[in-house]
Amino acid sequence: MRISAFAVFVLLMITSIIEWSLRWYAFAALLLTWALLSAIALVRRDRDGAAFRIGSLIKRAVLALLAVLLALSPALIFPQYKPLKTTGAYGIETVAYTYADENRIDTYSDTGGPRRLTVQYWYPEDADGKYPLIVFSHGSFGVKSSDLSLYRELASHGYVVCSIDHTYQCLFTADTDGRISLIDRGFMREILAEDAERDKMQSREYYQKWMGVRTGDLNFAIDYALSQAASGDSDPVYALIDITKIGVLGHSLGGSAALGVGRPRDDVGAVIALESPFMCDIVGVEDGEFVWNDETYPVPVLNIYSDSSWSHLDELPQYAANAKLLADTEATSFSVHVRGAGHLTLTDLALTSPLLTRMLNGRKASIDTEYCLTTVSQLALEFFDCYLKGTGTFVPQASY
Repeated sequence: MRISAFAVFVLLMITSIIEWSLRWYAFAALLLTWALLSAIALVRRDRDGAAFRIGSLIKRAVLALLAVLLALSPALIFPQYKPLKTTGAYGIETVAYTYADENRIDTYSDTGGPRRLTVQYWYPEDADGKYPLIVFSHGSFGVKSSDLSLYRELASHGYVVCSIDHTYQCLFTADTDGRISLIDRGFMREILAEDAERDKMQSREYYQKWMGVRTGDLNFAIDYALSQAASGDSDPVYALIDITKIGVLGHSLGGSAALGVGRPRDDVGAVIALESPFMCDIVGVEDGEFVWNDETYPVPVLNIYSDSSWSHLDELPQYAANAKLLADTEATSFSVHVRGAGHLTLTDLALTSPLLTRMLNGRKASIDTEYCLTTVSQLALEFFDCYLKGTGTFVPQASY
């Protein structure tokens, strides 16, 4: 039976019913080990057989079941899935680079070295024009591939998308030399301890620290890409960038950083925040309340929310500026609710690991994952088309 189980597994992989990937390594190793041991046992088997003991049989069965569940856990947590199809006219290329910002010392590292960032670009394949640059910032425990469906959709419609791994503020990152950096433990503790309702002064200190790192990363990535594009760099990615059309977007903490970059930069033409508070607009704390920069946001902004915050934006201290925008009459300020989604349903984690997404959201999303991700991508595409490419108008529904 064990030999047959391994043979069936190999057959399923040969026929591509199972796609070979890291998720299957442990299970394949277990089946192979069992198959080899069983083959040896068949060759050496005593003709008289071993005495039958029900207790031993049950014990071995339980241990075998536990071994199977452990080996299958990567596949159960990250099941096989199909990436969402893009709808644009272009194929998609991708490339990763590791940058070093010589003007900033990495405060998370004790080496005193410059801040290093690994970024990945998704861009139109076989294209010869100039296209808007979109720079993305992931959430607090995210990685640069966290919204892959969104990047690919934008790239297929003629955008150059750059997503940043915020070193030590992402779950992990691997630079182009293969060096791996894990999330900083102090940053993790700060994220888990932060409570704006209990201690606003402490929260503001955290926000300033996190946003200082994040906005610095975003500004550096934008400036570096634009300098390479303006210099006539022969790299195919930089050659495609239209330096006059820049958009920024992000999810959660990354969206807050995107909002923070969009206010001071004159060259940013549009901003999208996926369920993110205006952390950079908190200028102080007085009488136990946040003090906000109440100047009108200077560029078109689209805020997309899930059920995690939409119904109680006015109850969350850090979302006070977001709640105010719900009643804002500014023609270029938009707030949209994706009904039935949770905070992480707005990312590709909902596609790559439904189990983790449900656990981290705290409940099961009632919206179809593909519909949610497609809706977010379509909103982003229409918004950037309107305000960066100048094609069409953007009139979203209040909810989807």
